[in-house]
Amino acid sequence: MIFAAMFLLFGVPQNDDTAKVVAERPALVAGTTEKDGALKSPAPALPTVPEAKPAPKAEAELAAPAFPARPLRPAAIAVEETPRQRKIWYGLAAVGHAGAAFDAWSTRRAITSGVGTEGNPMLRPFAHSGALYAATQASPLLMDYLGKQMMTSRYGWMRKMWWLPQTAGAGMSFAAGAHNTGLTQ
Repeated sequence: MIFAAMFLLFGVPQNDDTAKVVAERPALVAGTTEKDGALKSPAPALPTVPEAKPAPKAEAELAAPAFPARPLRPAAIAVEETPRQRKIWYGLAAVGHAGAAFDAWSTRRAITSGVGTEGNPMLRPFAHSGALYAATQASPLLMDYLGKQMMTSRYGWMRKMWWLPQTAGAGMSFAAGAHNTGLTQ
């Protein structure tokens, strides 16, 4: 596959190279016949590209734009968050981290009472220690970062759904905490 890509990139002559070869070709080309190798009569001259003539000064001034050309769209769209979005983002971050702490507390309670186990294989090594509280905060941090990136995305559909990762993460944490609390009662 690498060989095919290299062949496509380097093996095919580019358009400007072929134009140079045609322009540098001599006007008369003598060929040989296949049978005896004898010279044929010279071939007719190949057509050449006519040289561009400079335009009169008046036409050149009219053709030049008054202002330099600007791109149709800016290269990068800078989208900033509104103060309302910032407040909602901080609120969802607090709810997400509180949900993760509730999930860690209820999981530790269920494990110490002997009625539950940690269902997340990534958190299972931390289940029997206080490090579970810190380990459960990794997911809300990731959801906060993802929500912030979506809030300032250049794509409109992402800017409309920026709240979804934080809300889903907090919802899952509270659902897991409620399940664990139900086991211990």
